[in-house]
Amino acid sequence: MRLIESFKKKKLILFNIFLTLYVGINFIGGERGLVSYFEKKKLYKDLVLQEEYLTSEIHSLKHKIDLITNNDLDYLDMLYREKLKYGTEDEILIKLR
Repeated sequence: MRLIESFKKKKLILFNIFLTLYVGINFIGGERGLVSYFEKKKLYKDLVLQEEYLTSEIHSLKHKIDLITNNDLDYLDMLYREKLKYGTEDEILIKLR
């Protein structure tokens, strides 16, 4: 009986304690908490690095496509020799890889 009367008198204190615990737990954990923030920050950095790599790959491929479409004979000769393993009779082919 005394316990119930004590709780009725200290309702505001108990409410504040539970509210503080709820806010604290959700600040640390939860979907929008501190832990989730650092995970998303790391994921963002990884995605930025991947974007930079893919952008450089795209530029490289565009350059190669431009060389092929403009009929750059040196590049076409290099591709021809590399892909088909072609050489003339007086050349020595050395495979490095």
